[in-house]
Amino acid sequence: MSAKWWLRPMASPSEARTQAARQRQGQLTKPPGSLGELETIAVRLCGLQDRDRPGIDRLLIVVFAADHGVAEEGVSAFPQSVTVEMVRNFSRGGAAISVLARALNATLEVVNVGTADDLGPLPGVINRRIAPGTANIRHAPAMTPPQLENALQIGIEAAERASVNRMDLFIGGEMGIANTTSAGAVACALLGMAGAALAGPGTGLDDAGVRHKARVIDEAIARHGCARADVLGVLRCLGGFEIAALTGAYLHCAQMGIPVLVDGYISTVAALCAQRLNADVSAWFFYGHHSAEPGHRFVMEALGARPLLHLGMCLGEGSGASVAVPLLRMACLLHNQMATFAEAGVSRALE
Repeated sequence: MSAKWWLRPMASPSEARTQAARQRQGQLTKPPGSLGELETIAVRLCGLQDRDRPGIDRLLIVVFAADHGVAEEGVSAFPQSVTVEMVRNFSRGGAAISVLARALNATLEVVNVGTADDLGPLPGVINRRIAPGTANIRHAPAMTPPQLENALQIGIEAAERASVNRMDLFIGGEMGIANTTSAGAVACALLGMAGAALAGPGTGLDDAGVRHKARVIDEAIARHGCARADVLGVLRCLGGFEIAALTGAYLHCAQMGIPVLVDGYISTVAALCAQRLNADVSAWFFYGHHSAEPGHRFVMEALGARPLLHLGMCLGEGSGASVAVPLLRMACLLHNQMATFAEAGVSRALE
């Protein structure tokens, strides 16, 4: 991994394709702007994909799975064993993201970046296990510097697979009990906010559990004293292997010119890390949905993000982003297949 690889230039969207797409939208048989965000999506995709006719035919979904030492603080309503059980469920095709990937005809990869137990070979699971979970952030840095570098590299490799296989869109998902605590700590540190503002129920904590979770976040930030400008320091001390892998994947997708559809709270915190490392990455992001986790709103506001859906989802796995894929596909179909006024012999009275 080259030094400060994240500062390498992001790919540049095609201004010529973007302008041509805007012109085509103005010629289609509809009042200008009447398709709202669907028009914006199509125009952006033309520029990002460098095509006159955009498409989301080849889709890669990568779920990064890892455990978190902070789970021992009782910050999740589910035991840590659920992480490995869910990885097995992914392998068998029984998880929500498995169903969605099949419905979308998407390629689904599951990458074990650090479960507590070594699962060994599993069908459909790439074993890149760095360690049996991160350290407990309340008492120690989550990762060592080499572990952080390894996690980022695993994300880079996922983005490279997307490039080699000529994917039209990348979705990153995650699975890891207690990862809303790690993500919340990272977001609080980067945004300069208290744990109480961002801590949420996660897998189903009651009010007392959420207050305890907020205290754990505050104590972890105070212990490590991470500076807001030191994004990698924040990620190393407070984050998770899967959050770091997502960060690496997002940055490298943008460097290689692959649009990214960001999922929910955990994934959006990784997007924030990527944006703080290289602001130009934001041009390559779409945002799938608004998570029910209360902290998501603050992270989205910091990114200036506009989610496509607001369905009260908070599952993770890349599920919310996957549910939004048909909207992107519809935007492409409308842009590509609608007739122009000239083709349809329709007057411009619609304007």
